[in-house]
Amino acid sequence: MTPGIIWITGCASGVGRHLAGAFLGRGWRVIATDINWQRLRTVAAEDGWDEQRLLLKRLDVVDNDAWEAAFRDVIAEWGGLDVMANVAGYLRPGWLLETPREEARRHMDVNYGGVVNGSLIAARHMSAEGRGHIINIASLAGVAAIPGLGCYSASKFAVRAWTLALAHELKPRGVAVTVLCPDAIETPMLDQQVNADEAALTFSGGRALVVGDLEKVLFDRVLTRRPLEVVMPAGRGFQARLGGAFPAAAAALLNLLRRRGARHQSRRRKRP
Repeated sequence: MTPGIIWITGCASGVGRHLAGAFLGRGWRVIATDINWQRLRTVAAEDGWDEQRLLLKRLDVVDNDAWEAAFRDVIAEWGGLDVMANVAGYLRPGWLLETPREEARRHMDVNYGGVVNGSLIAARHMSAEGRGHIINIASLAGVAAIPGLGCYSASKFAVRAWTLALAHELKPRGVAVTVLCPDAIETPMLDQQVNADEAALTFSGGRALVVGDLEKVLFDRVLTRRPLEVVMPAGRGFQARLGGAFPAAAAALLNLLRRRGARHQSRRRKRP
């Protein structure tokens, strides 16, 4: 795909940070945003991001007014965008009966509300242009419900449903929409789950994905073929689809996976 202009949220760490550097390295112009402005600037300097093809913006994805202001700046600077990647996310493990309501709202506000805000900003511009691509990061936790990560899982179900519906609405307007549903990824978000017993299912797979896996899928498949949905890795994705389709039958499997995840989690805790 010919390099264009991409807006990526959540660029101060993890997936967003890696993707910003990856797109810049391939000649794209990148709008990199994050709520943590100081950290975002530090990351840009540490990673040597090309300032000639970079716009750094502080953005709270929950704040629609902030989105509007940032979008006006993007239009003034570069005239528009070709791809919107809604990456920013929030996760805090916890059993639902022990979760404060403000935590439940926070998950929905950031993970779902942020995607809604970013998608609508991009869709408005792209629909007028008759082209463009919106990429929303959900999770395998948005395909099958994950006890212990109930708030996160619910928010990612919402992201997935929103994205699939939006894709059908925008297709006649020439705009592609993709939802990417990855398994656990080696990022700070994964690290914060290591000491949470509730998050054992997060570690129930084999090797966790790395940010480079998402980069490869994006450039080799998503940007070129513009699929509606991608689950990764394929094996765990198939497992999640079965669990989502037959939740009652999956209960026994969940117990098995939880025990397996707890063992993997324990080994990670013991790493030097």
